[in-house]
Amino acid sequence: MNTAPVLTVPRVLSIAGTDPTGGAGHAADLKSIAAMGGYGLSVVTAVVAQNTQGVRSVHTPPVDILRAQLDAVSDDVELDAVKVGMLGSVDVIETVREWLAAGRAPVVVVDPVMVATAGGRLLEREAEEALRGLLPAADLITPNLPELAVLAERPVATTWDEALAQGRAVSDAFGTRVLVKGGHLGGELTPDALVVPGVHEPVAEFTGPRVVTRNTHGTGCSLSSAVATVVARTGDWAGGIGTAREWLRAALRTADTLHVGHGNGPVHHMHHVQALVTDPQFLAEACAADATEAADPDGAAPAGAATQGAPAASDVSPREPSAGDLVPGDRFTDELWADSAEIREQIAQLDFIRGLGNGTLGPEAFEWYLDQDMQYLEYYSRALALLAAAAPDEDTREHFASASASVVTAETALHRARLAGRAPHEPSETTSAYADFLLARTGQDGFAVGAAAILPCYWLYAHVGTELMERARAVGWEEHPYADWLATYSDPGFQEATDTVRRAVDRAAAVANPASRSEMRRAFLRACRLELAFFAQTARGSSTEG
Repeated sequence: MNTAPVLTVPRVLSIAGTDPTGGAGHAADLKSIAAMGGYGLSVVTAVVAQNTQGVRSVHTPPVDILRAQLDAVSDDVELDAVKVGMLGSVDVIETVREWLAAGRAPVVVVDPVMVATAGGRLLEREAEEALRGLLPAADLITPNLPELAVLAERPVATTWDEALAQGRAVSDAFGTRVLVKGGHLGGELTPDALVVPGVHEPVAEFTGPRVVTRNTHGTGCSLSSAVATVVARTGDWAGGIGTAREWLRAALRTADTLHVGHGNGPVHHMHHVQALVTDPQFLAEACAADATEAADPDGAAPAGAATQGAPAASDVSPREPSAGDLVPGDRFTDELWADSAEIREQIAQLDFIRGLGNGTLGPEAFEWYLDQDMQYLEYYSRALALLAAAAPDEDTREHFASASASVVTAETALHRARLAGRAPHEPSETTSAYADFLLARTGQDGFAVGAAAILPCYWLYAHVGTELMERARAVGWEEHPYADWLATYSDPGFQEATDTVRRAVDRAAAVANPASRSEMRRAFLRACRLELAFFAQTARGSSTEG
């Protein structure tokens, strides 16, 4: 299916079983949908008594109750995506298949729950055959390797090439996309690939270092729901998988902080929100918004007052900004720049920035910084692609799409040349936090907030680059060890790109209500603080890594 972008907040239905401990099934689906900025709905196929140590019993409600749930939702709500999980019997599978056949949603993702973690088959042979009859209705199938083997009618793959071959066979057999997942393979890396019918090579491949944790319960449910949500918004299958995959990797990295149960625990679906709600400035601004609303119940905030509200499509007027909206000296981005003055001064005083500017920074520290920056750029390019998908006009869409491609080709080339093929380090906590923030804001909060979050990636870098150039010239440009890298950020093309993004943010702010502008300001300043942390981490990281 050639899916078109639907809504800022997609309505995504989970059809799945329960999990009282919240790690898998419809509980994991709903958390994942919310984490990706969607609105989750739920139809229960089975009531499961389980915890992190195993399943105790399963009750399957009568299929007339299942059908009544499905019809109750679709009769009232226009769905943007459906994620199908546990379907335990022939009758249940046939009921869902018939309901899907009516074209209930433009995006359908099926996570075929067929094989238990311990390796046992969860479905009777008749139910497996019934599930095969449902799969052509899916736009994407997301089996793990044992499930892929069942669908391909082959032994479980033990190499990535075998897994890809099985993925191609399943994709061709059912005429739909298959996400081949290599997490069950051994090795330090965890590859994934998107294959489509009739195409030998994957249309997209992903990889990354294996995240070491015992808490992996519900990863299949979570990934499939997240993909359905992002694709419902953007229409981009490869980009949606990439975004959902990186979010899930961060959820795995932070899973050990949850302390849920004594067995195979859940992932941390809301890891990116955790950072936000512990941000003192976020809490201070949220409290200030409550005070403002209490003082003015009609909602007329005084000039300059911070107001809190979720940025939604209804927050933005459909009118085009007039020329008077963007008069010199009255730009929203001028306010943002003034608000960030203290952060810019802190950046200027960092030992890393001083050493980089005057050329005294050690090569080990610089290479560690480049290593983290190159890994950050991978996520940054995806954030730019998400902005392109959400852009309000063709020119802005073209700018961010071109910028995303340029990051992949041009910007990383200099990093790779400097690092000369050296194996990458693990992303630091700071790098991961910054990447998670950008993907969350650009993927969940709409264009206005996403563009405000991206702006420091342009503006602060251009500002810092100019200052670094001045310092480098003062000590001797020709002999400066990092002159080639510094030149990229003072390049006129980069400065022009910064101005383009500024204008996009100003136009978005001109048609946004006070609550949305407050959210844009918060995103901009949060990104500035993350830029500060990203620069500041080099002294710590280079002394402990590699």
